[in-house]
This record gives sequence, structure tokens and C-alpha cells, in this order.
Amino acid sequence: MSDGGREPTVGREARLPSGTPPRVRRVVGLVDTDSFAKWGAHLLASSPAHWRPEVVVVATPRSASRAQLGAAFRGLDARLAHLAAAPPEPVAVDAIVRRLRDDPPDAVLVACIGPVAELVIEEVTRRVGRRPVLLTGLPGISFPAKWKGVFLRARADLFVLHSHREVRAYRALASAGGIAPHFALATLPFARSVPVPGPSHEDEDAGVRDAVVFAAQPSVPAEEHDRRRVVGWLVDTARRHPEWRVVVKVRARAGEHQTHRERFPYPELLPADVPSNLVVASGPMAQHLTRAVALVTVSSTAVLEAAAQGVPALTLTDFGVSRALINEVFVDSGLEGDATDLIEGRFGTVRPEWMHDNHFHPASDDDWVERAESLMRLRDDGALVDRPAARRSRGGALRRAWERRNALGSADRSVLGTVALALGTPVRTAKRAARRVRRLVRPAAPHPVGAPRSQRDTRSSAAGHDEVTAAAERHGTRSG
Repeated sequence: MSDGGREPTVGREARLPSGTPPRVRRVVGLVDTDSFAKWGAHLLASSPAHWRPEVVVVATPRSASRAQLGAAFRGLDARLAHLAAAPPEPVAVDAIVRRLRDDPPDAVLVACIGPVAELVIEEVTRRVGRRPVLLTGLPGISFPAKWKGVFLRARADLFVLHSHREVRAYRALASAGGIAPHFALATLPFARSVPVPGPSHEDEDAGVRDAVVFAAQPSVPAEEHDRRRVVGWLVDTARRHPEWRVVVKVRARAGEHQTHRERFPYPELLPADVPSNLVVASGPMAQHLTRAVALVTVSSTAVLEAAAQGVPALTLTDFGVSRALINEVFVDSGLEGDATDLIEGRFGTVRPEWMHDNHFHPASDDDWVERAESLMRLRDDGALVDRPAARRSRGGALRRAWERRNALGSADRSVLGTVALALGTPVRTAKRAARRVRRLVRPAAPHPVGAPRSQRDTRSSAAGHDEVTAAAERHGTRSG
């Protein structure tokens, strides 16, 4: 990697002697919510040909629905292509652990939300003899680095990230928190410039590009009045451009769960007189991009998917630039804009100087497969060492039962989990109330928020730069 050096590769060199065929590796991916299912399956689909990937859906209250899984599994390689038509039924954690114990794979990719990931990693470490290598990671944009993401996955052998910038940030965060860095780089599966599935033969509009696709996020922005503002901008865009379909692309239908909870779904905020060319749709993002004139969002990973396919994009900055909005990464990307840009049809393209450090590095920089192979060889030799947990809280079996119940909710029917819930709920309620009081008495200092940016600023700045460059070149010519 060119981001200040790689973390040391564990074990022997990943390269095999010339002519030696690689050993077939069985790798099981455990997924739960919509975004983790899409990420986990597509990451495994990008693995080497000698890996034999499988995907198991973990049963939790927030597991993706069959329809969500079908959309998440579209576009996988031949090894996993069957999943789109026949998504697997969710399996209870205990049943998954029994399967892994009876027939241990070489590695397990834990692609689950934090509490579930922590539980699964702990259960496999404690209960599976000669345990498989534990891989984990985060889907989509993971900058700025978040301590909770590291904390809950600290026992995994390898933590996969998707940009040089993310690896640097998480390495620094882990080191500051006393956790040995264990991060690897992989190209985000959705940021690969590959052919995407086109419209079906039944789609009479195949080949037409007439859609402005808004990638909705469940919690960004979070407040109802801000989300109503977004709806207003989309309505104005649809009225201003009757030749376009303005698509509010949602990740869940009514009753379906998402990785992040959504308090104010966009479909419920649409006015009664919504223009006929503004529609709500779900399904695979790749499918929508085949008709897209542009992709618009606040900070969805879909913007990277669009950029990889050469579709213009806009990251709305009307609410500012901040950690909470997950849009700091797009500063100086060339994609920033505001509602006026959206309504007037101005969209951006990615600046080349931004790309290398932010998700569009060369594939040769990726090291996750190499490092996973090294760890699997350590396992072959019986030399794989367990990593310590970051959690230092005491409580023994009762504490583990509480964490299990917190992760699985009603899917955990154990007696000890019921006891832990009865004892722990009042304590958690009291702690949350105390935190709310503290916030009222001593409000936290606001995080720095950048000012809104627009395509108009970007283009005038670029034009000014071009004029300066041209002037300098003219001066150089004259003085030469």
C-alpha cells in the first residue's frame, strides 16, 4: 500500500512456488441486514477462484427480508449466483455454530452489525475447536473511523476496509485504544468498474437514460424537517424536469428492516400532489444506475457505485459537512453540491486527485486476500493465535447472556437471556436517562461542521484555476 506502509503480513509469504496450485479454501460468509448481506456476498464474489464461498443468513430481528436479499445478491459471480433467485433462510446463531464446529471451514467472514458480529466472533472463538480464521469489516463508506466498529470486532483476525484513508484512520484509532492493528485493504465491491446487469428483456425502456436516482438513507439526515426539505427538492426537480423520472430509491419496503433504523421513511413524507414523474422504487442499485442520468444522495455508498460506472453524481451539502452526516470523505471530491444544483440539473464527476486515497485505488494495492491466506496457513499449522477482546467489563456468563440478548432480541429464547434482560433493562434505562440529563445540563460542544458547498463553487474554482494555469503557460511561452 502507498499509505505509509502495510501492517506486517502474518506468517509466511502468500506467494506459492511456481507451478504449485493453490489449496482450495472453504470460506463461509455470515450476513444479517440488507447492507451487510450485499457487502459480504459481493466481497466473497471478488475472492480468488480457489476459494469456495458460501453464504449463511444469521437470524436476528433485523435480518434482511427475502426481497432485500434477492436485491443484495444480484450480480454475484458463478459461485454465488444462485443466491439471488433462492436466498437462504435465516439460521439461528447456535445452529450456525454447531455447523461450524461439525465441519469447520478455513475462514468465516462475519458481515454483520456490531452487536451480532461481536456475539458470533465470541461464540466461534469459544466453541469451535481449531477455529476458522475470522474475517470481518464494514460495508460502504467507513470514514471517519468509529471506535465502536473496532471495539465490537477486536477479536477478529482481520478487519477489511476499502480505502487507504480508512486504513490509516482505523489503524491510528485502534493503536490509540490499545488494540493491535489488524486492518487490510480491499476494493469496495461496488466501486469496481465492471458491467452491471441491464434491464430485463421485459423492460420496454431498456437502453434509455432518463432517471435522476436519489439514494435514500435511513438516518441521514435524521430529523423529520430535514427529510421533508429533501422531499421538497425532489418534487421541485421533478416539476422542473418533466423529461426525467425522479426515483426515490429505498432499501426497504414497509415492515422490512435495515442496518440503521429509519424513523421517517421518505415514502411517508411525499405530498398528496406529488408529480407523476416522481416515483418510489426498491431493488438493486446497479439496476437503477443503468437508466440513471445522475445519482443524488447525502452520503450513501451508492455514490461510489455510480462513479465507478461513470454516472454523474451529487452529494448534497445543504445540511453542512460533518461526521454525523458521513460526508466528510467527499470534501474536494468534485461531487459536492446543493439543492439548487439538483433542481437546475448540475451534477459532478470525481476529481482524479481524490480517487486514489478514497476507494478508487489500483487493485494491486489490495492485500486482504494475501493476508487472509497467510492466516489460513497459520491455522493449517495449528499456529493461529486468538486476539484479545477490547471489552473489559466483568459479569461472566450473565454478561455474555445480556450481550447475546442485546444482539439477537426475541431470537434469543434462552432462560439466562431472559434473566439478563430482566436484570439489565432497568440498569440500561437508568443509564440512558442519566446521559440525557447530562446532555441537558452540560451540552456537548458541537462537532465542527463545514459550510455547504455547491457545484457552482466547484466549477468557478476550477475555471479560475484553469485561467491561472493558462496565464502561466502564456507567460512561460513569452519569456521562453
